[in-house]
Amino acid sequence: MKKNSMSNKHKQGGKLSGIRRADPEFERERAKYDYPLPSREYILQVLAEQGVPVALERLCALLDVQPQELVDFGRRLGAMARDAQLLQNRRGDWLIPGKADLIRGRVEGHRDGFGFLVPDEGGADLFLAEKEMAKVLHGDRAIARVVGIDRKGRPEGKIVEVTERANTRVVGRVHQEHGVWFVVAENKRISQDILLAPPAKKSLKPANGQVVVVEIVEQPSKQSQPIGRIVEILGNYADPGMEIEIALRKHDLPFEFSKAVQAETKKLPDEVRKSDWKGREDLTQLPLVTIDGETAKDFDDAVYCARQGKGYRLVVAIADVSHYVSPGSALDKEAYDRGNSVYFPRRVIPMLPEKLSNGLCSLNPNVERLCMVCDMQLAGTGDIKRYRFYPAVMWSHARLTYTEVAAALYDKDAQARGKLGPLLPHLENLDALFRVLVKARQKRGAIDFETVETRMVFDDHGKIERIEPYERNDAHRLIEECMLAANVCASDFLKEREHPALYRIHEGPTPEKLVKLRDFLGTFGLSLGGGEEPHAKDYAKLIEKIQGRPDKQLLQTVMLRSLRQAIYSPDNVGHFGLAYESYTHFTSPIRRYPDLMIHRSIKSALAARRYEPGDWSDIGLHCSATERRADEATRDVEAWLKGYYMQDRIGEAFAGSISAVVPFGIFVALDDVFVEGLVHISELGADYFHFDEAAHAMVGERTGRRFRLSDRVRVQLMRVDLEQNKIDFRLVPEAAKPPPAGVTNGGEAVRRRVPSRR
Repeated sequence: MKKNSMSNKHKQGGKLSGIRRADPEFERERAKYDYPLPSREYILQVLAEQGVPVALERLCALLDVQPQELVDFGRRLGAMARDAQLLQNRRGDWLIPGKADLIRGRVEGHRDGFGFLVPDEGGADLFLAEKEMAKVLHGDRAIARVVGIDRKGRPEGKIVEVTERANTRVVGRVHQEHGVWFVVAENKRISQDILLAPPAKKSLKPANGQVVVVEIVEQPSKQSQPIGRIVEILGNYADPGMEIEIALRKHDLPFEFSKAVQAETKKLPDEVRKSDWKGREDLTQLPLVTIDGETAKDFDDAVYCARQGKGYRLVVAIADVSHYVSPGSALDKEAYDRGNSVYFPRRVIPMLPEKLSNGLCSLNPNVERLCMVCDMQLAGTGDIKRYRFYPAVMWSHARLTYTEVAAALYDKDAQARGKLGPLLPHLENLDALFRVLVKARQKRGAIDFETVETRMVFDDHGKIERIEPYERNDAHRLIEECMLAANVCASDFLKEREHPALYRIHEGPTPEKLVKLRDFLGTFGLSLGGGEEPHAKDYAKLIEKIQGRPDKQLLQTVMLRSLRQAIYSPDNVGHFGLAYESYTHFTSPIRRYPDLMIHRSIKSALAARRYEPGDWSDIGLHCSATERRADEATRDVEAWLKGYYMQDRIGEAFAGSISAVVPFGIFVALDDVFVEGLVHISELGADYFHFDEAAHAMVGERTGRRFRLSDRVRVQLMRVDLEQNKIDFRLVPEAAKPPPAGVTNGGEAVRRRVPSRR
């Protein structure tokens, strides 16, 4: 018998495929080769060929599964069922879900009790009525069957089987009614109350209303509610910092470093060792400085600029985190799981332990630090002529703040300039280069939407004293342009060497969004150039054209919402908003895992090696997901804090602008308070109001009264619901008068943006 001549008919991937089990020769060969179980692909192939559900006994016969293999084979079938590749019907027969018109997907709950099944393979979401949602929790994976159409014309589903449970622990508040203790989940997409089993420890007996973490000991089913057991009591709902404790657990954010990570961190040196200098250039005499916010503690980047003829030399030194965090180490796995640091008001959840993030890897002043350098030569036009990457040792000559630099460079403050001393000429070179880079940015056509950032000012008790606008000065923009230049070089370096990387990609509008945007602009007599594939420059030209218009904010907001979200991907499709053909993140490895990966890739390319961490697409999806997770968690915390801040101002009236129009009402952003709340459709007036999605407006059926995005309104605060993070307004009567016919009641809406340096 020739080993390489056996067919794959029996078991895909096996070496004995054409041999019958009854043949003694088969058993001898099987023992020799340790015959594998049927692969998933082959199991699916055989079931598909049968065309009907197959009993286990018949399936074993078809696949030549022997009695001694039944246990392992059963495990394989179970794993395939958990992955929704297979399904057992009521008789116990095995079948392929797709053959039974079944749809597998992820459950998304709604705070009102109903939910949806989002199909894995696309298509319309299945509506799940409250009785179906009683079987599952938000995030679970399930298989469902279409059973009809609901009253809104949506396909309605019935859950056939839950294939994966997403919730093992839930954070919520304890309540007692009629002697029954239960927990109401903080995540309002989980609408079922979780009944409490007796606590394992007497110390875990909470008071009514306290915030706890429960472990789900029995998942919901058609017959019963979920049951949980308290594993942690966090405290009272209004305790200082409780909003962050809740958000960490609600969004499954890792916030405690494992013992393995702590052990690895403990072994790290406290300072740069002489052995670390090997293979590095000495930049300790170069007057590099860091420029950050007043409260920053982790300094990723340092900069230096000198004039070279008609051009400039720009040096951007970035903390060399990759020297201390090795691939596959406990530190690396933890950093990957976190994906990024999370910045809450008054608290940071770092990606790396403090010894690294605020110590060894932070470019603190007057100490040696390891760095990766992007050394660039730029023309007087701002074009990058040459660049070089290399590892180095640096010495930060000053820790500067944006305020200090702005005072010295732009306010010409004598005291600030004197404090900088010999560093001032280098900063003036940086400013001159910044002016050149801004012109190059405009020529390139990068989109620059005008936004207002805010920050919370807290009192001594940890509560918000006020919310105020945070002005970004030219010192912020100076550093931003330096970082953009280094990121572009990193992207180009890896692309030229054909080394795989995680690019920061930002795609333009989808065809559907582009049509809607052009239709909307047409009602204002405006148009967006670029045909079916507009360039960022087309957006930039339109933004410039609408400057000075009273409806500028409305137009700009609609333009912004037509664009897609930036993500990480190994597929380099460019960055639409920044108008770069190739862009990646290199400048923040302390707080972003993709940047750490780029450093490793650059080092590997310099050494003529390849960095292969695994499937780059999966890693990109993961890093994009952790970024969204952090954004959602910070939004939750800020919303709660704003609600707490506003609860003592019920009854007060405020001026504001409509920041969003939705089918159930309008959201209003207050001018001086920078808080957003809802005016429900029932509060808009004595009329039937209809949502006009294309016009971003709510329109009265009888009166023709219109409430459109960015319109000015005056509202009164009616209620604050801290549990649901909801602020409700009602219109002050005189503000509800319709504008004169043909006149747009446009205005400047204050729209908050999460601060970002890069």
